[in-house]
Amino acid sequence: MTGHPHHYRVEVEWTGNRGTGTDGYRNYGREHVIRIDGKPDIAGSSDPMFRGDAAKHNPEDMLVAALSTCHMLAYLHVATLAGVVVTAYTDAAEGTMVTEGNGGRFTEVVLRPVVTIGAASDPAKAEAAHADAHHACFIASSVNFPVRCEPRVVVEQGPGAGDQGPG
Repeated sequence: MTGHPHHYRVEVEWTGNRGTGTDGYRNYGREHVIRIDGKPDIAGSSDPMFRGDAAKHNPEDMLVAALSTCHMLAYLHVATLAGVVVTAYTDAAEGTMVTEGNGGRFTEVVLRPVVTIGAASDPAKAEAAHADAHHACFIASSVNFPVRCEPRVVVEQGPGAGDQGPG
């Protein structure tokens, strides 16, 4: 069985030529623009450790963000199918990359989603939905390093919860 191909077109333009091109390692900027039709441009650079502009997005940040947002979107879908009402979702994702010679690689990304669910939702189902979401995430399925998930589920308090009543 073959899947249905989906194509994503991205244009990247290097904007860091300071007048002499790449005639020396310190003589050119790492700035670039990422363009996707119909969407705002993304100003990019390399990580400051590699002579980049800290105020601009770098590929490493965007990879971690892609994993985090892919998991979130898959999670929201899976939670809906499981009857879990999600009312808030945040993630403090972190990636680890090691440099080796002239290159490097990611060794892992850890997702730390905090999911708030409605008072009537089942916390066990909310927790279990993360495993299904991980397997459904297109980006996590495409990388060659571990993507771990350390979720926390918070249950909303219903109206009047905590009230002691007349007393």
